[in-house]
Amino acid sequence: MNLDWDCAELFFSDERFVPPDHKDSNYRMVRETLLATGRIQPRKLLAIPTDGTPQSAADRYDETLRQQYGAGTLEPGVPLFHLTLLGLGDDGHTASLLPGQPVLKELERWAVAVPEGRGEPRITLSYPALDSSEQILFLVSGAEKRDALAQARGGLGPAGGIKPLGEVLWLVDEAAAGEADQGYGF
Repeated sequence: MNLDWDCAELFFSDERFVPPDHKDSNYRMVRETLLATGRIQPRKLLAIPTDGTPQSAADRYDETLRQQYGAGTLEPGVPLFHLTLLGLGDDGHTASLLPGQPVLKELERWAVAVPEGRGEPRITLSYPALDSSEQILFLVSGAEKRDALAQARGGLGPAGGIKPLGEVLWLVDEAAAGEADQGYGF
């Protein structure tokens, strides 16, 4: 796949509610890795705000997504995202769709505050926003994620709840896949 980065708009699937220069900030990580050389210069970089309260930040990002989409409701067949890159936690979470949290039942909002479940509050995209993707690419590495991967591929756990408009691709290392390739395409 060839990406024209001059036309790309980068959104974030989730963020810890920490300052943008904090060691745990996803925004900081993207800025210091993907964007550090200057070779990749997206047209827009739409980071999740982390000022105010987690709820106000989620409200603002929700509004940003709706403005960028150009409508207040998602239309079948009209994706919010062309490509969504996600990881997988060893507990089956993806983005900050954390096991046992109310965010798993959110069907109206596109960005949601997740005040509990981890050391710090988070803001995450909801299932409706993530499902409005032409293609989702999961990156999974490490033997500790083997069980979570099997569950997600079987439609279980938070990651297994993602049902995008388009296809889901799995980029999985051998440790996560286990002894057999299991059809993950590496």
